[in-house]
Amino acid sequence: MKPEKHSAGLVMHTAGWPLDSDTYGGSFLYHQENNQIAVGFVVGLGYTNPYLSPYEEFQRFKTHPAIRDFFAGGKRVAYGARAITAGGLQSLPKLVFPGGALIGDDAGFLNASRIKGSHAAIKSGMLAAEAACAALKAGRAADELSAYPEAFRQSWLYEELHKARNFKPWMSKGLYTGTLMVGIDQVLFRGKAPWTLHHDHADNETLKPKSEAARIAYAKPDGVLTFDRLTDLSFSNTNHSEDQPPHLTLKDPAIPVKVNLEKYAGPEQRYCPAGVYEFVDVETNPRLQINAQNCVHCKTCDIKDPTQNIVWVAPEGGGGPNYPNM
Repeated sequence: MKPEKHSAGLVMHTAGWPLDSDTYGGSFLYHQENNQIAVGFVVGLGYTNPYLSPYEEFQRFKTHPAIRDFFAGGKRVAYGARAITAGGLQSLPKLVFPGGALIGDDAGFLNASRIKGSHAAIKSGMLAAEAACAALKAGRAADELSAYPEAFRQSWLYEELHKARNFKPWMSKGLYTGTLMVGIDQVLFRGKAPWTLHHDHADNETLKPKSEAARIAYAKPDGVLTFDRLTDLSFSNTNHSEDQPPHLTLKDPAIPVKVNLEKYAGPEQRYCPAGVYEFVDVETNPRLQINAQNCVHCKTCDIKDPTQNIVWVAPEGGGGPNYPNM
């Protein structure tokens, strides 16, 4: 960005716009070194409108008068996308299995209320390493590191996540109700409220049928401030070997048309930030085309597909995005 528009260390967070008040989401904008900024828009995958496109909401966000001036005269250097494991303490899986452990964001150690997770990743890695070291000293191998989850429950990290446990459940109830109740939970009770909320549903269960949803008209990209997905995708340096087996498959090839397209207007063509899913020949013989080579490994499809028909596995050969400065 232009040097005169850059303030090293400046951090901006927003909530709401351009999303409606019933949809959880917001933005971040970080002024980094070398006149660079990192900007992104988060959309909770519990949204209900099948016509919503998280990518297009990000493009709309950049047009806000308080935001767009930062980008005047600047240029893109990188693009990426990912799903954030923001469920909190209530969503943590079992942390250990024979011969391994889940740490950091793989497990879900994110403090969503603070939008911070690096410190949690470091601490969980330390706890797992200490448990592994003790097991090796004892001559153990290929069993479960039961000392790791026990140490987590006794750590400051557990206390921090426990204080933030109600943030995401409250915010899933809408911007205004969520903001009010999070304020009561975090400011008045300081995270020690005498209740623990739970998630009411999985994110793939929330979409309304297209007959009950309002269409969303997104403006065409101008190529200066707003862009199309495939142009942005070229800035992710995504690459997969052409002859590798597809890492994205369908349990039932008929479901995308018979259910997703007919009932939900084909949401996979909107929630994917890389243009992987594309309905072709819609007027004559509709079918879902999977452009797996575009995949940036965000895992959104694995989460949001309403019928859980998409099978996502890690591609061979280490293919995928190659993010600079991200």
